[in-house]
Amino acid sequence: MFIGIDIGTYEAKGVVLSGSGDVVVAAARRRHQMSIPQPGYAEHDAEEVWWAGLVALVRSLLDHPDVDPAAVDAVGCSGIGPCVLPLDAEYRVLRPAILYGVDTRATLQCNRLTEELGADEILRRCGAALTSQAAGPKVLWIREQEPEVYAKTRLFATCQSYLVGRLTDEWVMDHSTAGYYGPCYSLEAFGWDPSWNARVGGTGKLPDLRWSTDVVGAVTPSAAAQTGLPVGVPVIAGTADAPAAAIAAGVVRQGDLMIMYGSSIFMIEPVDELVLDARLWSAPFVFESSYLVAGGISTAGTATRWWLDVLGRSGQGNEDEVFAELVAEAAAVAPGADGLVVLPHFSGERTPLHDPSARGVIAGLDLTHGRGHLFRGILEGIATGIRWNVDVLDELGLRPERVRAIGGGTRNPVWSQAVSDTLGIEQEIRHTGAAHGAALLAGIGVGALDRKGLGGPGTAPSIVKPREDIAPVYDELSNRARRLYHAVRNIG
Repeated sequence: MFIGIDIGTYEAKGVVLSGSGDVVVAAARRRHQMSIPQPGYAEHDAEEVWWAGLVALVRSLLDHPDVDPAAVDAVGCSGIGPCVLPLDAEYRVLRPAILYGVDTRATLQCNRLTEELGADEILRRCGAALTSQAAGPKVLWIREQEPEVYAKTRLFATCQSYLVGRLTDEWVMDHSTAGYYGPCYSLEAFGWDPSWNARVGGTGKLPDLRWSTDVVGAVTPSAAAQTGLPVGVPVIAGTADAPAAAIAAGVVRQGDLMIMYGSSIFMIEPVDELVLDARLWSAPFVFESSYLVAGGISTAGTATRWWLDVLGRSGQGNEDEVFAELVAEAAAVAPGADGLVVLPHFSGERTPLHDPSARGVIAGLDLTHGRGHLFRGILEGIATGIRWNVDVLDELGLRPERVRAIGGGTRNPVWSQAVSDTLGIEQEIRHTGAAHGAALLAGIGVGALDRKGLGGPGTAPSIVKPREDIAPVYDELSNRARRLYHAVRNIG
């Protein structure tokens, strides 16, 4: 059996896969919170959210009657990324972890490094512009804004690095996550860039690099006592949640696109050769010397949760029932939400805009609009953001031939239908996720599973087909959203 653990923005999940890799023997989940100490900041308590989450999930999985702890052959971890977590000489946490692209605190550092190093050269070396998704500027932010923390820092870790380190006492980072540590990482060299690493302040403070399926260590006696895992179980390097989710969805070849509907949206298309475009992110994939092209929408599921809070419905009864009611209201409204245009930039925006200062906009309101219009408008606004990214892929000759969608948001039929209608592409809804992908990577890492078996048809998916008669509505909505963004972007 193989265990996979994934730490998300608001929830941690774990699965146990059978030795064949195609049966989920047990599953568990645990809710947690993201801290927003001030606008533009997003943090996790690594001990209470990440490590305590792993411990609780593993213990729950091992308690399942069909799981024999002695049969666990490998563990894989994935997590939100890239994150920046400073650890001291004893690998103790020095401050809360600074999260991925939803944390925009290092905008000044991004701009200064880009001016100093050159945008074109950054793209050539690193594969992506320096934006809120880049972890290097956040390392520099700690160096400049919290010098006492920086002085004590022995190592900067990301989410799965911390989990793997706590399990094995081996402190590494996978190449796929390191690719988002620009400008510290050289994509062309598949390694840390000595000169730019020094400029940021990462020299000697960033982990050794491994590919995601590499076995980096084994469960220590201390970790075994806390988790219930047997001592000596192999642990792989793992990866961030999005690449792990792509593996779970079978997105492993050029022409496949994964759309992960989560707190944010993440899109991945593996590519045969390195592709560089400043509007998207290029990075290593999970396998040795492999590449991907990716995009991300900063605010997705978090916007739906915000709407729940605005309505005062949070914590009122069964949350699934509350969301089902809101979805029904949105479904009763015609596509296009009677003229509403929503820019879902509540946390700035990532690709292809790279605009951390962008803010949410709801335009076109009149007195006939109700709750259902606004909820549909939010969902359609996210769909137009996805289309903006897919249009860039199209320009690069990478238009998806097959879209596999995963994540909690796929349970919202209004949302998934709006995305298919907006893209004009069929989606296969896969009820899987990053924890499943982490477990598959663990099986591959110990040689029990073959990576060549990934990407097949798998279990029968739900299919969301685009509706040709709706296409003109969403073509116009996408055009209006882009015009609106450019019209309001400089309003203070």
